[in-house]
Parts: sequence; C-alpha cells; structure tokens
Amino acid sequence: MSKHYPIDRLCKYLNVTRSAYYRWVKYPKSNNELRNERLSTEIQRIHNQHPDMGYRRIRDELDGHKGIKGIHVNDKRVLRICRKYDIKSNIKWKPKSCTRGDRNPDHIAKNYLHREFHAEKPNEKWLTDVSEFKYYNGIEVHKVYLSAILDLYDRRIVSFKISDHNDNPLVMDTFDEAVRQEADAHPLVHSDRGFQYTSAQFYTRLKKYHMKQSMSKVAHCIDNGPMKYHEQYTKAA
Repeated sequence: MSKHYPIDRLCKYLNVTRSAYYRWVKYPKSNNELRNERLSTEIQRIHNQHPDMGYRRIRDELDGHKGIKGIHVNDKRVLRICRKYDIKSNIKWKPKSCTRGDRNPDHIAKNYLHREFHAEKPNEKWLTDVSEFKYYNGIEVHKVYLSAILDLYDRRIVSFKISDHNDNPLVMDTFDEAVRQEADAHPLVHSDRGFQYTSAQFYTRLKKYHMKQSMSKVAHCIDNGPMKYHEQYTKAA
C-alpha cells in the first residue's frame, strides 16, 4: 500500500502515528502475543504428555514443581490459550470429598489462598484434607480415612495419619505431627469447610502456632486443587 499512498496520509486517515506504524512494521506482533505463543507451545507439550490434565492442572505444571520451567501465569490466561487451541482434558471427574460440613461451625475463615498455588519457599503455604478409601474383606466393605498436609512449595507431604474414623482426632493428630516435623513453620493453612477444620479445636491450634487459616468457598473444591489432585492420584495408585 505504501507504494501507492503516502504514509503520512494513511496514518492521518487511520488516526495512527507514524512511529506506531513503523513499530508495527518492525514488530508486527505485540510482546503479549509473542508470550502467548511461547506459552501455547509449552501448554501443547504438557497436554501431549498428560492428556488427562485440565487447564488448572496445566497451569500448576507450568509453575515448575516437577522440574519444568518456572512459568508463573494465572488460570485465566491458560484457559484462554486452551480454548483457542481446543485443548481439553480427555477425562472428566468430579472430586468426591468425604469431609462433612458442620451446621454450626465454630470458625469460618476467608479464602486467603485465592488459588495461588505457587509458593516461594518451604512452609509458606500448606494444604490439608481428608480422603476416604474403601477396601473389601470378603464381601464386607470397610473404610479407612487418610488425613494429610501438603506443602505447596515442592508438593511434599509434611505429615499424614490413617484411621478407621473420620473424626477430629484424625485431623488434630495430623496437624500435631506436622508441627513436630516443622517446629519453626508458620504457614498459611488452607482447607475446605469440613467440620474438623471449622472446629474451635483446630482454630486454637493454628493460633497457638501463629498460623493463618484459609478456607475454600462452599462447593469450590478447585480452591484446594493440588490437594484434590494428590487425593485422586493416591486413589488411582
């Protein structure tokens, strides 16, 4: 077009400065577009290796906890790229939590974690939950319960306890063991709104050790996503 029309007139007609035009000629794609292209390459690679992963788990993988480059990006950006390239998990599952809410909870905390599943250092953010497992003795069905605390920095299990009963002692013993293992830790502790975590007993423990409590919103299991993923992985194993 510039062969037939003066650049000045074109820029004036389109309400574009000459400097902006020449910048576009030299760099036709914005830095944001270029970054999205690089992200899409990483996302495609993760999807090819783990086709069962949805966009939130892909985002978690990008964050670098398994040796992949530490690419810090929010869920919404990963979701936009996944939609653009039609990247979807090849399975759909609905996490089933055995934690029961209390009709009259002693304490409800805000969600201070805000799905920020990246931690800069050990013992900065802990996630916790209780999982239910079934096993058979002949035709009899039995249940056991696993309570665990996970460190978001490196996804290690800080402590865990197993019991035949899903009750307060199971969760309190798990917490007490974590404190014994990490005596100097003062993390943000995130959970769902199960009756153990909304109890005065659990809240008192957190206050005693100068820990801040955070809770998922009702029916928002993804707020505790990495912990739920660990539960599903453990059950599959």
